[in-house]
Amino acid sequence: MQNIKITSLIPNFVIEKFTGYQETIRACLDGIEAGKVLRRRRLVWIKPNLVNDSPFPVTSDPEMIRAVIEYVRDNSRARIIIAEGCGDAGMETHQVFESLGYDKLAREYGVELVDLNNEALKRLSNPQFQVLPEIYLPRRIFSGMLISVPVLKRHSLAGVTLAMKNLLGLAPPKHYQQGGSWKKSYFHSRMQRSIFELNCYRKPDLSIVDARVGLAQYHLGGAECNPPVNRILAGFDPVAVDAAGTGLLGLSWKDVGHIRMAHKVLGTAKEI
Repeated sequence: MQNIKITSLIPNFVIEKFTGYQETIRACLDGIEAGKVLRRRRLVWIKPNLVNDSPFPVTSDPEMIRAVIEYVRDNSRARIIIAEGCGDAGMETHQVFESLGYDKLAREYGVELVDLNNEALKRLSNPQFQVLPEIYLPRRIFSGMLISVPVLKRHSLAGVTLAMKNLLGLAPPKHYQQGGSWKKSYFHSRMQRSIFELNCYRKPDLSIVDARVGLAQYHLGGAECNPPVNRILAGFDPVAVDAAGTGLLGLSWKDVGHIRMAHKVLGTAKEI
C-alpha cells in the first residue's frame, strides 16, 4: 500500500488528499486511531446520505461505503448494518438501495440493510428544546456505534449538509412528513435548529465525509466544486468535522446556524 502522509492533523479529525477510497479512508481512520475504538464494538451502523436515487455526488458512493465496511471488518468483529431513511416522498428506501447498488454491496459483504423510515421507535423528550421538545427516533439506533458518511454539499436550507445534517435521515415520516415531496418536511421551517436539537438526542459517534468532488451550490445537483475538493475528512467530533467540511466549501462555520449552535455543546468547531 502507498505510504500516505497525513496532510492535516487536528485533534479529533483528519483531512487527507484523495488517492482512492480504500487507501485514503484507511489513512484518515488510522490517523484518528479509529481501529482501537472499533475493536470494542459489537454493532456498527453505517449511515450514508441517500436522500434519493441520484448517483454520486448527490448521494454516497457505494465504493465509499465498501471501504468503510472493509476498515470495520479489518479492525472489529462487529455486526455491520447499513441504514438509511430516504427523504424523497415518491420513493421507498429499498428502491434507493436497489437503484444505487447497495443491495448488491450488502449481499457481497453479508451486511444488513435497514430502512430507518419503518423501524420501531423510541420517544425522547427535552422540554427546553424549541423545535423538538419530544422526538421519535429508531429504537435500535441507540445501540452500537453510529458512523455518519455524508457527501460534501451545500444545502438550500441548512447551508451545508454534512455529518450532523445527515442524521435527519433517522427521522420517521410517520411523525415528520407534513405534505409536499419530502418525507422529513417537518424540519424545513426551522432547519438549523432542527439539526442541532436532533443531534442533541443522537449524534454521530464517527463521521467520514466524502469530499472527493463537492457540490458547490445545491444538495440535489447543480454545479460541482471546480476544481474538485479531492479530500476525505474523518473524525470523532461531528462539530469539528462539519466545521472543517464547511471550510472545504469555502465557507465559515460561523455562518452556519446548526454548527454555531453545536459549538461547545456537541463538540468544538475550528476554522481550517
